[in-house]
Amino acid sequence: MVERRILAVGSVALDTVRTPFGRVKDALGGSATYFSMSARFFSPVAVVAVVGRDFPPRHLRLLESAGVDTSGIETDQGGRTFRWSGYYDFDLNTAHTLKTELNVFQSFRPKLSEMHKRARHLFLANIDPDLQMRVRSQMRNAAFTACDTMNFWIENKKKSVLALLKKVEIFLCNEAEARELSGEFNLMKAARWMLAKGPQLVVIKKGEHGVVCVSRNFVFLAPAYLLEKVFDPTGAGDTFAGGFIGHLSKSPRLNLRSVRQAVVYGSVLASYNVESFSLERVAALKPRQIRRRYRQFREMTEF
Repeated sequence: MVERRILAVGSVALDTVRTPFGRVKDALGGSATYFSMSARFFSPVAVVAVVGRDFPPRHLRLLESAGVDTSGIETDQGGRTFRWSGYYDFDLNTAHTLKTELNVFQSFRPKLSEMHKRARHLFLANIDPDLQMRVRSQMRNAAFTACDTMNFWIENKKKSVLALLKKVEIFLCNEAEARELSGEFNLMKAARWMLAKGPQLVVIKKGEHGVVCVSRNFVFLAPAYLLEKVFDPTGAGDTFAGGFIGHLSKSPRLNLRSVRQAVVYGSVLASYNVESFSLERVAALKPRQIRRRYRQFREMTEF
């Protein structure tokens, strides 16, 4: 029996972030965290990750109260939680890293239960591509697998990233990653190059400039939702992925209509995320607010 849920494998972290509008210390973060808190609006979500002995119990309670299955989050009593600290200037598209402390995440080896292996959909957040491949090989009859990556893995494990592309249906990356992986400056050429390596769909995230979504049969472009207040873009890409994959998980196939709607829902969730630090805004979000902003997005872009 296939579990009709999404499995997210990635990081659960503590972030210290400074922007022109404020600062937070040891706030809840991590790719799997942002993804799951967004995807939960569309489908049951389970997270596989590792934290240290210093991870505040209140953060786990927040995830659980939102309906996220945290049974796959392992606590390593011998180490400290993965931490990232950085800042943004008024160009909020660029994060400046001050310190990255991998801690227990450095030896992270995802452990999947039998329930996890039967998940209907899989999201491989930004971790070592060899670990992503190991998780993918354990899945049974997943309808689709989506993965993300980063420049570090492209630079140091490009062969592993390319091998993974053959095993996933959806590949998400940002502009710089698309160009570096493909060697193509033009994003359409980069997307076509990546499609030739295996995935059915390539999603290129462009921050405040929106999304480019390319398959072998169609191209879809969407702007970002226009906001008056932006506090912290940390986690926006993973929040987008949560809304995008979450909505797609409700569709029987990856067609133009379902992908277009999923891109907009992902953009809507990301727009809420950047309105506060950490998960404050998304944690308090109601489905009716998502539907309202979705309608506003459609009105702003219809012609």
